[in-house]
Amino acid sequence: MSPVFFTIFGLEIRYYSLFILIGVFIAYFMMTKEAKRFNISADDIFNMFFWTMIIGIAGARLYYVVFNWEYFSSHISEIWQIWQGGLAIHGGIIFGLITIAIYTKKYNIRLIRILDMAVVPLILAQAIGRWGNFFNSEAYGVATSLNHLQSLHIPEFVIREMNINGIYYTPTFFYESIWCFIGFIILLVARKTKYIKIGQLTSIYMMWYGVGRFFIEASRTDSLTLLGFKVAQIVSIIMFIIGIVLFIIGLKKSKYEDLYNDTNVK
Repeated sequence: MSPVFFTIFGLEIRYYSLFILIGVFIAYFMMTKEAKRFNISADDIFNMFFWTMIIGIAGARLYYVVFNWEYFSSHISEIWQIWQGGLAIHGGIIFGLITIAIYTKKYNIRLIRILDMAVVPLILAQAIGRWGNFFNSEAYGVATSLNHLQSLHIPEFVIREMNINGIYYTPTFFYESIWCFIGFIILLVARKTKYIKIGQLTSIYMMWYGVGRFFIEASRTDSLTLLGFKVAQIVSIIMFIIGIVLFIIGLKKSKYEDLYNDTNVK
């Protein structure tokens, strides 16, 4: 399968970039729509989103390059070629969070409110973005058999493309995409519940994605490592712990205190 969507004037537009852009536009639309409920300025959302995307993508690439420095130190020119793949979602989350924290601090906007609004479209964007890995033939797991893949009722076109040089591999990108989409549904439902507290949507996201990524990462063969440990698994454990703490903090509040859906609470 070609990773190139189309070519115009000699410029290749790749599926990897396409799926990232689709995820970004959908996330922005959802974020803007939710912000209206809480009378948050459209200009604030646009500016925050703009800088978060730029710095988040740069951070995702930096994170990937740092933990692959043995390779990139000898291939400096490839550092900028993000269309070839190589964006670490944890790096994007970390740098995106820092950007949002700085922006909300500067303009006196409540950080945790913004994060609650952001995690719902974020996890959907992650589900969509993983399909860019599919077209780049990356983010797959250990070798397996055709019979095993068929027994899991994985779509035939996915199984077909997991045959790389005559060997079938585990489609971990597919598992993560499905996991993120289920998480998106869970967060949508949770967001509509009457007594969900501010901060608890963020906590659910961190716990859900943390658990899923930890176990999916165990099967991947292209993981970033540090001292023999998979970095994504370490970060996922940290995310899960922080998520539990945030959720418990919400539970300790009174039934009607700091409700997410109370538009009068900033």
